[in-house]
Amino acid sequence: MKAAAPYTEADLLQLLRQRSESGFDYLYTHYSGALLQIIGAIVQDASSAEDVLQEVFVRIYQKLHLYDEQKSRLYTWMAQIARNAAIDRHRQQQNRPGLHNQKPLESVHDTVEGANPDTADVRFWVNKLDKPEKEVVVLAYLQGFTQEEIGQLLNTPLGTVKSRIRSGLKKLRQMMTERS
Repeated sequence: MKAAAPYTEADLLQLLRQRSESGFDYLYTHYSGALLQIIGAIVQDASSAEDVLQEVFVRIYQKLHLYDEQKSRLYTWMAQIARNAAIDRHRQQQNRPGLHNQKPLESVHDTVEGANPDTADVRFWVNKLDKPEKEVVVLAYLQGFTQEEIGQLLNTPLGTVKSRIRSGLKKLRQMMTERS
């Protein structure tokens, strides 16, 4: 297969909105690994994670008209779809291990072969957050815990968890804006 030319996010969006096969091929080739990592961290079953990944790309295709580039980057929007789909699958399977056995990630700098620059930036920025904010953002967005579960896991009031997530996301947004 011939290597696809790199697209800017605007170019890629234009291709996707035109339902271009090359645009979707590029999207899958460059983002499936990162999305699979998000899904796998939540579902924790390789076969189910692959199934969810396929469902995610179908949802992306079907809901592309709902994406607003003024609100988030394309990767962030797709990552949220992947996270929600993985949580749905995980809840359907109802085989979640007890919260007392779960540990937050020490670092989000897990190496992903062929990771695209968007995911590298996200990992870099998340690691720049203060420890309490980083901890809840990682638990919520990379490990798939609900806010209530995070409160139980960290023995922290729900309001504090919500405030830390909100503050962490605000800081991440500021870092992304400064980068642009």
